[in-house]
Amino acid sequence: MDPTLILQLALALGLGLLVGLERERASDLVGIRTMPLVTLFGTLSGLLTPAVGPWMVPASLLGLSALLVLENRLRTRNEPAGPTTEVAALVMFSVGACLALYRVDVAIVTTGVVMLLLHGRKRLHEFASGLHGGELRSIARFVLIALVVLPLLPDRAYGPFGVLNPFQIWLIVVLIVGISLAGYVAHRSLGARVGTYLSGLLGGLISSTATTVSFARRAKRQLVTPRSAALVILLASIVVFLRVFIEIGIVTPDRLGELAPPLFAMMLWMSAIAGAYVLYRPLETIESEHPRDPSDLRAAIVFGVLYAAVLLLVAFARERFGASGLYAVALISGLTDMDAITLSTSQMMRADEIRSAVGWRMILLGALSNLFFKCVLAGVLGGRDLVRELALPIAVAFAGGFAIFFLWPADWFLT
Repeated sequence: MDPTLILQLALALGLGLLVGLERERASDLVGIRTMPLVTLFGTLSGLLTPAVGPWMVPASLLGLSALLVLENRLRTRNEPAGPTTEVAALVMFSVGACLALYRVDVAIVTTGVVMLLLHGRKRLHEFASGLHGGELRSIARFVLIALVVLPLLPDRAYGPFGVLNPFQIWLIVVLIVGISLAGYVAHRSLGARVGTYLSGLLGGLISSTATTVSFARRAKRQLVTPRSAALVILLASIVVFLRVFIEIGIVTPDRLGELAPPLFAMMLWMSAIAGAYVLYRPLETIESEHPRDPSDLRAAIVFGVLYAAVLLLVAFARERFGASGLYAVALISGLTDMDAITLSTSQMMRADEIRSAVGWRMILLGALSNLFFKCVLAGVLGGRDLVRELALPIAVAFAGGFAIFFLWPADWFLT
């Protein structure tokens, strides 16, 4: 017997058992025995397709659907039930068919998703019922940005240096809005449970600059102490590096191993500063304000324009001035936004237009520039007391950042 065939049937049995085990306690229609049979049925239908004809899998799926509907109608239930189990059975039939087509990766990933959705039923319902009108509007706007606007844009380069691709630029906008929206929904869902530390962490995930502005104003109005506001700003600035890692991992994952260590060292350095600050300066619990909705279409367009401008500046600086010009652009663009310089740098590295040693230094300079800008914002909006709280931690952070910039070995990733 063909060992590949044995493996296909064994995988169908195993994946069906996984989902059937979860359904056993929730349904008397398709459980630990029936779900593996459904998956095996899908695999056998796929295997019989070359001999019987291309109609084998659709006909089998149609027959299974009719059987599930009939079985459901014949059963008497005290409480009405949704079609979750029946749909899961149809999906697992398709998983079996995927195995017959040698798409083991698709089958395994699909089974994992089915397991998560079935097992997380209670939490998913609680999450959905906890969403308010604001969160739903935000998700609807994100769908507009990602699934309506993006497909309409042309996927070709325009303008000087050939770097302005409308589709690619808006795809980056979708990425940034998606990351920020995840933090925003988490922040709104947690509600009153968001304290000092989560305010900083989630604020950095949404927008560290907006978080700085918000808490500087609250410190000025004496709604929070300067100590608490300073810690939130520090934590938000640390989480910026998590955003950086996510963005690099999506745009140029093959370079993440080269870029992450020096940037991670800076993140650890700032984390140590924040930890020392907490130990040295005890603070009280604060109530968090609701952040600004990051899915606003106007804000998305503004970021898209900013990102396009950074792409042009980086291309111009690289052609005219080399690495020194790129560092100047990183310092300028990092003042107000870290995402644009991170993503433009990642795209250049993906195209092998700059070396990794130059790329991570550009991102680090952008982070230091952004940190300086937030300190200035804190002073203008929050007053002298907040500046005094931030002065020493920011100075120490800058010292560590420039030490990494100048002393980190250029060929460390080759050893």
